[in-house]
Amino acid sequence: MIVVTGASGQLGRAVLERLLDRVPAEQVGASVRDPGKARDLAERGVRVRRGDYAEPSSLVASFEGAARVLVVSANTLGEEGLRQNRAAIEAAVAAGAERVLYTSHAGARPDSPFPPMPQHAANEEVLRTCGAPFTSLRNGFYASTVPRLLQGAWHTGELRVPEDGPVAWTTHGDLADVTALALTGDEFDGLTPPLTGPEALTMEQVAAMASETAGRPIRRVVVSDTDYRAELVGHGAPEPAADMLVGLFAASRRGDFAAVDPTLPRLLGRPATPLREVLATAVPAAQA
Repeated sequence: MIVVTGASGQLGRAVLERLLDRVPAEQVGASVRDPGKARDLAERGVRVRRGDYAEPSSLVASFEGAARVLVVSANTLGEEGLRQNRAAIEAAVAAGAERVLYTSHAGARPDSPFPPMPQHAANEEVLRTCGAPFTSLRNGFYASTVPRLLQGAWHTGELRVPEDGPVAWTTHGDLADVTALALTGDEFDGLTPPLTGPEALTMEQVAAMASETAGRPIRRVVVSDTDYRAELVGHGAPEPAADMLVGLFAASRRGDFAAVDPTLPRLLGRPATPLREVLATAVPAAQA
């Protein structure tokens, strides 16, 4: 059996859908905090069980009989996030999983100024010593971030963000496809190559692409980290969220998200989805 955690989240659910195209439903398990959100999966024959990283004992039954477990990184940072991810990895090993897969990031670095990256690096160390074969999926940066960064720019005509570096934006759909392949095959062992979109783009290039997509000028404006943080907080963003976005740009300036690798399109058998396609669907939503 293949068990997917976070099965009611965006990536976990997409992975499950891809799995159901490849293997019978009775060979797929969904681990979710609230099984009520996955009733439709249960109706399709998927084994749905409650599993909460914050309650390690709940993971024992959730992972029972699993040959492979996908641990989707906890949506929690700091010591609590590290504890939760470790608990999930250890529970998968204790359940007898033949391989533990984890959703890491191409920019995972212990010294990264972007808070999720040191956590991914630490979780990869846990995997190295977990006692079972593992695959750490070094995913590219989610392309769904870009429409959020552009949220104000669609209306003001200005993309006001700090100095940046190129980022290889990658869609959830492409990552779900390659994760399903990894769960059902033996392509990967250990750390994967960067699983990235087709090109690394700067904010200047993103603004130009957004201009073409929207049919009107969107100008990229460089602001300081301090001013950017203040603007975010002033518009209601929680301070931790503002700090995280500032860290994103600081890490991109170092080139942490710039890698572009052919592995993802090679495995998919098609080109990776370009950011332009993501923006094409985002513009109508922004203008609605």
